[in-house]
Amino acid sequence: MGRRSTPKKDPSINYDPYIGEVDDLVAPFCPQSLFQQTADLEIEVGSGKGHFVLTESGKRPDRNFLGNEIAKKYCKLAAYRLAKHERPNGYMLSGDGLKLFREFLPAECAVAVHVYFPDPWWKARHRVRRVMQPGFIADIERVLVPGGIFHFWTDVQEYFEETMGLMAEHSSLTGPHAVEETAAEHDMDYRTHFERRMRLNQHEVYRSQFHKA
Repeated sequence: MGRRSTPKKDPSINYDPYIGEVDDLVAPFCPQSLFQQTADLEIEVGSGKGHFVLTESGKRPDRNFLGNEIAKKYCKLAAYRLAKHERPNGYMLSGDGLKLFREFLPAECAVAVHVYFPDPWWKARHRVRRVMQPGFIADIERVLVPGGIFHFWTDVQEYFEETMGLMAEHSSLTGPHAVEETAAEHDMDYRTHFERRMRLNQHEVYRSQFHKA
């Protein structure tokens, strides 16, 4: 089944200031240059339609939120929503998140990195496409400031357990630290659209946090 089409956008809303492409970046790169303010930065890899970046940029106007999504149409939708809600502390980058971390993000530039419900790539021959791999884990640790937090959630127990093993083997971040499930206060009070779908259908969600000393 293909991905669903995205909602129509109001042509009067210019979302160009809220979106860029990983392939257009030039090293050395300063992520703060994407925002109007210099502030603590949180980065999400695999933002989908951008629910997390949109919600958190509204809750925390004192922080900057950088979302990354490989599917350009979803990245554009996320940027459009940021523009519609006038969130100058939110920005979307379309393209390869692993390349973004490996080639462009400087050391100790983020207070948090978020990976929620990444594609599990079920077939054995496709496992190498999983985002959680040793090189990316090393880059997460490098990008986080001391005291920074890495958030990893998935609905796939096997993927969760594999990632916990990779973190233990390839990272000096402390954890996993347990993350309790909190009750939703309203219909969209979820970290991502995918979390909302899982919880409304009473599916298990596996959550973890890792901290940089």
